[in-house]
Amino acid sequence: MAGTTTPDNYQWHYSLQGDPSQPLVLFLHGLLGDCHDFDSVISLLANQFCCLAVDLPGHGKTKVRGGNESYTMPQTAQGLIQLLEQLEISPCSLVGYSMGGRLALYLALNFPQFFHRVGLESASPGLKTAAERSQRRDHDARLAEQLETENFSDFLRRWYDQPLFTSLKQHPDFEQIVERRLDNHPQELAQSLRYLSTGRQPSLWERLPENQLPLLLLVGEQDTKFRAINTEMANLCPKTTLSILPNCGHNIHWENPHRFAQQLRQFLAIAPDASKDTQRQNLCNINI
Repeated sequence: MAGTTTPDNYQWHYSLQGDPSQPLVLFLHGLLGDCHDFDSVISLLANQFCCLAVDLPGHGKTKVRGGNESYTMPQTAQGLIQLLEQLEISPCSLVGYSMGGRLALYLALNFPQFFHRVGLESASPGLKTAAERSQRRDHDARLAEQLETENFSDFLRRWYDQPLFTSLKQHPDFEQIVERRLDNHPQELAQSLRYLSTGRQPSLWERLPENQLPLLLLVGEQDTKFRAINTEMANLCPKTTLSILPNCGHNIHWENPHRFAQQLRQFLAIAPDASKDTQRQNLCNINI
């Protein structure tokens, strides 16, 4: 089932799948994605969980009604919290991929009372130094300009030519993935790329020791860059489990949804039972 709701600066579009009587999990997609990116995984979890997947600002059918600041990490996080409050869903578990993983980590550190457990796929705490952030802002600004001025299909082809996606390009459904990306709007994606850039987000490295929530870090064996980042994160962040999945690159949930779902099922099934009755009652009141 799909739905929309409008708290403050956003008209959120989301997908709700699974059993409303079961624990709820919020899924946050990566750059260029939408609320259906986790559908393969959600289909494997739907008998044990209720899965809420949201189109992030600049993506899919979510509409941003505020200014440019509405695309930033702090404002997006606040908007998602308002969405959970409006739907009367709290606490829940949280899963984020890449850009959505950075956002999920920000939510975990700033709004821990809203979440039971957090799974991060191929995510990072941002960049450590001001110089790195400045360089990344310039890089992402150039990419955003390309999105606004060049052929969108050509942009997508170049995007997936990055070494980060070598293994994903070997997936039999790769052309389907690219085709789905074309449903997005380049002008909106450009705003997300500018304002939710790793160069603009607050660095979370120094805050990792503050983490209060059970955290699962999922990273592909072939994703050398993020394997190193997540290994360092695991050493700094309490209550953290690092899982390196074999024969996978950056996008694990596409490359091996069964293994990904298995990892999540084992991790998320430990969520406290005390919230089940409240969550069951609240979900029955969602209008979609």
